[in-house]
Amino acid sequence: MFQKRDAPSSTPWWPSRSRSSHASPIVSADAAFRQSSVWAALQLRANLISSFPIDAFRLAGGIQLEVAKPPVLSSPSPQLLSMREWMYSTQIDLDRYGNCFGLIREVDGNNKPRRIDLLAQADVTVTVVKGEIEYRVKGEVVPTEQIWHERQYTVPGLPVGLSPIAYAAWSLSTWQSAAEFALEWFGNHGITPNAHLKNVGKTLADGEADKVKERFKVAVEGGDVFVTGKDWEFSTINAAIADTQFLAAQDNADAAAARFFGVPGDLIDVATKGQAITYANITQRNLQLLIMHLGGAVARREDALSTMLPAPRFVKLNTNAILRMDPETTSRVLTSEVAGKITAPSEARALMNRQPFTDELAEFEALGITHQLPPAPLAPQIGGSK
Repeated sequence: MFQKRDAPSSTPWWPSRSRSSHASPIVSADAAFRQSSVWAALQLRANLISSFPIDAFRLAGGIQLEVAKPPVLSSPSPQLLSMREWMYSTQIDLDRYGNCFGLIREVDGNNKPRRIDLLAQADVTVTVVKGEIEYRVKGEVVPTEQIWHERQYTVPGLPVGLSPIAYAAWSLSTWQSAAEFALEWFGNHGITPNAHLKNVGKTLADGEADKVKERFKVAVEGGDVFVTGKDWEFSTINAAIADTQFLAAQDNADAAAARFFGVPGDLIDVATKGQAITYANITQRNLQLLIMHLGGAVARREDALSTMLPAPRFVKLNTNAILRMDPETTSRVLTSEVAGKITAPSEARALMNRQPFTDELAEFEALGITHQLPPAPLAPQIGGSK
């Protein structure tokens, strides 16, 4: 943990989770994600997205040409063994907290990241100072250009992303405002209110709220009775476990968690109500998962990773990895593509991990698919015929 040192004019958006001496025991933010369905959803999304091969391209005449990947897309950090580990770790943080942070320790000749060491969420503080975002790592200010920051589930006015459950709370108006919920979610400097005393009859003028709070504290701390009229409402809250309480309030917490994290319930063994949806094969099921649930996250990650490359190069995740077919379907599809001259036989054989033939045109002829050449133009006649 670290002590946060804000400038007087700063507005905290990612405060540290330090605990005050008088605060009641607080469950860590990680405890909110120990529900089995939540962990299953996190693992499913991170496993799939981290398994997509990463390719780099550039546009030439409207055609995508594959280019060599920079080292950062193969081995981004010595802390992790591979890019897949890096993608898995960052996706877990994006889905849990709505943000992932890294420290850019090296850059290449294009001033693009060469090495990015990931940071623990608790070590990072984000503040807004005079309209400018400021990052602190373990209490020390770090220049913005040295921070890798990906966001997910963003809303206007917040420089950080929300957790999926915080985002759901915003959408459902469970809390009065998303900004208030975000501050409660991130611990509000670690000093979280344990109760909320609200006057439902009128808006309190300046100074009235402090007087009522003092009366209430004196009565409660002394074990006395606090007397109010019908216009006062008292409710207990605990911001650091707001997500857990939010999930517990749902009729079906497992199904709610699946919806909040964008994962079909049947894929994490959650029983869903209503009519079951059947699919002709697993490929159709995976295609529905990719389009409806992972498409947005994949596109955002492609945009973020593309900033590691000099323009106009860009990154694409090869999502075909999720659309694996059974051997019979694979053979039928490849045969159809070869017959339609979409794929050469050597390419089809490569997809099946087999050695290519020698000449692609000869391959087509061997399969009885004649390659018709356009007729040669007639030579111009010189003079007339006799």
